[in-house]
Amino acid sequence: MDPSHIRDIPLAVSVITVSTSRDTSTDRSGPVVRDLLSSASIPVVRSRIVPDDIEEIRRELFASLEVANCVIFSGGTGLTSDDCTIEAIEPLLEKTMPGFGELFRSLSVRDIGTRALLSRALGGVTRGKAVFCIPGSTGAADLAVRELIIPQLAHVLTHASQ
Repeated sequence: MDPSHIRDIPLAVSVITVSTSRDTSTDRSGPVVRDLLSSASIPVVRSRIVPDDIEEIRRELFASLEVANCVIFSGGTGLTSDDCTIEAIEPLLEKTMPGFGELFRSLSVRDIGTRALLSRALGGVTRGKAVFCIPGSTGAADLAVRELIIPQLAHVLTHASQ
């Protein structure tokens, strides 16, 4: 694909860990996401931990959209009754990127086998900005950010902002 249409957009990312049981000393996926972004010279302008609560997650999305053009939620995407990140975010997206979740699961198979079936990952755009919801394991965070989000973020934002 010809990358000539991709605009040079200043990147600013908000990284949100969704967990009722983690705090800054026990959060493992948030640091993985932040470190990968920093290694790619992508600024992290906001970082928070919020509980598995639809209203709290949505409040953090809106606050993050004020300062960032990409929001990455890590955690709360599983199948338990507490997991509600997808349910909180998906209705607020103007467009979804089904390929993000599909490709994430496809790539996950090589690391975790058919357990990838349980993975719920979501990508989309709202207000001209990118939003990603990824599982909270460190392996999943590394895979999603390193192999999908970083390589395509400028491309996603080029289209999202038009």
